[in-house]
Amino acid sequence: MHTKKLRDLLFPMHRWIGLIVGLMLIIIGITGSLLVFQQDIDHWLIEQQIGHITPQSERASVDTILATVKTAYANQPNLKPSFIRVPQDAETPYTVALKTSKDQSTEVFVNPYTGSILGSRLEAQSLIGLTFKLHYELLLGQRGQIITGIAAFLMFVLCITGITLWSGWRKLISGFKIKWNAHPKRTHYDIHKVLGIVTAVFLAMLAFTGFCWSFYEQARPVIHAATFTALAPAPTSQVQPGKAPLQLSKILSKADVALPNAKTIYINLPQAPNGVFRVGKKQAPELSPFGFSRVYLDQYTGKVVWLQNGMKPNRAEAVLNSFVPMHYGTFGGLPTRILYVFVGLAPLQLFITGSVMWAYRRKQKRQWIMTATIQKSMVSR
Repeated sequence: MHTKKLRDLLFPMHRWIGLIVGLMLIIIGITGSLLVFQQDIDHWLIEQQIGHITPQSERASVDTILATVKTAYANQPNLKPSFIRVPQDAETPYTVALKTSKDQSTEVFVNPYTGSILGSRLEAQSLIGLTFKLHYELLLGQRGQIITGIAAFLMFVLCITGITLWSGWRKLISGFKIKWNAHPKRTHYDIHKVLGIVTAVFLAMLAFTGFCWSFYEQARPVIHAATFTALAPAPTSQVQPGKAPLQLSKILSKADVALPNAKTIYINLPQAPNGVFRVGKKQAPELSPFGFSRVYLDQYTGKVVWLQNGMKPNRAEAVLNSFVPMHYGTFGGLPTRILYVFVGLAPLQLFITGSVMWAYRRKQKRQWIMTATIQKSMVSR
């Protein structure tokens, strides 16, 4: 296709997509900037709520931690333990998540040394929990997740069209030049093109990974098919009527044998008779704060029914594992995380500059129509 024809096709598409989903992308971008440092922020907020934990020589067993929480909430049978976050330093509590049948979660903080409960909160009402729901589903539940997924796809289209339309392809220097003393429309155009091209690749990564997460059930099989990797069935436990699940300490011991050089980060508890324990682990080189390694164990026997070694992923797992560092900027440590904070704010500036250009364009078009009408009227006389 001829360059001018391609530009004439892509420019209106780029402009109208930006105007239609711009405000939504601003919300997603700003909340995303906050979530880049969600672990650090949440750790500080929890400490403000429960106070400082004084390290001691020995920790209470994870069985004691879970038993304490179960006893404390025995009068609320609708709350069922589903998740345990293991402390990664000496001054962090255990976090035990209790979920209702409606998937609402209460987080209980437990002293890792004394086993005493220090406090609790509704996850959805915490700053990070609220920010995450706003970022991921616009506080609209499943429907909002679909909307943000579509918005992420449209942002990916904006990135591709923006890269294609960038004036620097014709003359590199002009693509990075901003005329600050020019007409406001030109200045805003220059800011838009420079900021757009600098952040386009990062925004495209955010958009693609966000889209795949929003439609994960559909994206995962596609990624497995595209990488020629068989999609394994969900791991299950062999149901043994009348037999209770193993103690957590035994489960963790077996998980440590399966991956001896990895730290335990979290434990997902089985929620059904055929459910499994999922022990999330992190090996030193893994880029995600939660790790990519997972050990799935039969809840009655402790047998490892599936092992995902984050350092030896299959092709599909390698693609899926890359989403976290790509989306949160953890691939380059602190510098890229800071960069991602500013990338998350880029949709706001791009929307402002784009809207200013659109407003001037509409004003010029009205003036042109008015002039043409007056000239036509004069001719008809």
